[in-house]
Amino acid sequence: MCGIAALQITNPALRSQLGSLLNTMLCEVIERGPDSAGIAVYDNPALTDPDTTVLSLLGGEQALSPAGLASALERELPEAEVTVEVLGDTTFVSGQASSTELTAALETVLPGRDIIGQGRHVAVMKGVGNPRDVAEHHGLTSMTGTRGVAHTRMATESAVTAAGSHPFSVADDLCLVHNGSFSNHATIRRDLERQGVVFDSDNDSEVAARYLATRLTAGEELESALEHLGTVFDGFYTLVVTTRDGMAVVRDPISCKPAVVAVTDDWVAMASEFRALADLPGIDHAHVFEPEPGRVYTWRA
Repeated sequence: MCGIAALQITNPALRSQLGSLLNTMLCEVIERGPDSAGIAVYDNPALTDPDTTVLSLLGGEQALSPAGLASALERELPEAEVTVEVLGDTTFVSGQASSTELTAALETVLPGRDIIGQGRHVAVMKGVGNPRDVAEHHGLTSMTGTRGVAHTRMATESAVTAAGSHPFSVADDLCLVHNGSFSNHATIRRDLERQGVVFDSDNDSEVAARYLATRLTAGEELESALEHLGTVFDGFYTLVVTTRDGMAVVRDPISCKPAVVAVTDDWVAMASEFRALADLPGIDHAHVFEPEPGRVYTWRA
């Protein structure tokens, strides 16, 4: 059992409230996953820049100081103008280079670092412990942005670690959170590994994220990729996937795991329980519904 909270702001006037609203939602699903938590925030000007790639690294302390890491990376990428900032238990590395180039440089300077997020629009933060504390440690309530997703985890398939927390961000600006379990993830993992896909954890949810990333990288649309996922993965699940310009929700064909969606002209929200939506502005006039089994719902920003 895990908890999911996702919010996409469609009214620009509400973007300054994204963090505080998402934090309220997250706090209402803590009981569903008290082990650890993860948060992804899109288009926060303090953390991301559409002209710069950002890598989110697990851990606020690295083998090098922020200044030392920035200098070392600039020696590898002289024209990248690298900056390094620490927020809570997360280190953000930004540079004017592609995610592939920045990742390769980082592997040279700090081999084996856990990259938990990448892209030009998303910042990912994770931690072990009470999700409320993880959110507070990263300053979620003060964050602005266009969309965000949070996950509270009750580990069943792998160890309680920050690296095993959701969301899984395995391609530029792509995040996936999952409540449920995939019964055939080991088989799909082996198939992907034969295609050259490299995994960072033994988490079944990462397999779904990698599967989606391969299809999206090949040019498939998100809705179609999620429909194909439903034909390949066995198990019970609710998934939320966020990208640079939208959000998607899908449940397994028999809908074993809960999900509630609310839609207004100002925002789209999804949570594992309605109480996480109850304090959103305008909820009394929202279109509230449970996603149908097996149907993919998508919303563009």
